[in-house]
Amino acid sequence: MSVENLVPLMVAYGTKVLGAIALWVVGGWILSFAVSRVEKAARKGGLDATTISYVLAMFRVGGKLALVVGMLGFFGVETTSFAAILAAAGVAIGMAWSGLLANFAAGIFLSVLRPFKVGDMITSGGVTGVVRELGLFATTLETVDNLKVVVGNNKIFADNIVNYSANPTRRVDLTAQLSGAADVPRVIERLRVALAAIPNVATTPAPEVAILEFNLVGPVLAVRPHCNNAHYWQVYFDTTRTLRETLAEFPSPRAHYAVTMDGATPRAAAAVGTMSAPS
Repeated sequence: MSVENLVPLMVAYGTKVLGAIALWVVGGWILSFAVSRVEKAARKGGLDATTISYVLAMFRVGGKLALVVGMLGFFGVETTSFAAILAAAGVAIGMAWSGLLANFAAGIFLSVLRPFKVGDMITSGGVTGVVRELGLFATTLETVDNLKVVVGNNKIFADNIVNYSANPTRRVDLTAQLSGAADVPRVIERLRVALAAIPNVATTPAPEVAILEFNLVGPVLAVRPHCNNAHYWQVYFDTTRTLRETLAEFPSPRAHYAVTMDGATPRAAAAVGTMSAPS
């Protein structure tokens, strides 16, 4: 091929490449603008963050796919044929990647059934964390130790979902070991007053303090204040500290042993209790 024939060919294809790049840049800007407008309209319409994130994800994927088809048009690729090829490829890929389609279908069900929303703390798929995004194929969680975990939607949908944020309050469950010599009614009254003074402890329902069980050392108290899920760990740690400070005024639970002598041979000591103290 001569130089005279090569130059027009390069110009023609260069023009197509530049046109495709321009389409991608301008189309991407238009897509971003359209997504922002859709998001603004959805928020104004009262849709929650979970539904909005899922709809926007679908909108972005569809828009980028349309841009790719448009770019191929610059190079003379027949878009109708491409659409047919894409559909056939989709069927083949769908059969091979059934798990991906399962995640997509599970995402739709999660968006419609709404077992949780963005901002809720949940446990599902073996992960506990705050929901940050419900995507097309996966849900993004932020754990309490500040880790980002992405879990497939199908794994979440197929598992039990525990939503800690669904109810207005959550119960903190702790126990306190008392000595058998302790004045139990007085201990319970002191703990109820102390728990009510802890910041963010709910007044309704009121903190519960009651005898849970007995062991060889003495009675064991169930200590159960309620709080909003956002304050759970603050109330948990403050309640533990309050138990330590309050129970320090009463007899400490201790282990006791009895030793009997049979002639000159001591028999094995029988444990009357085991050492335990509130933390």
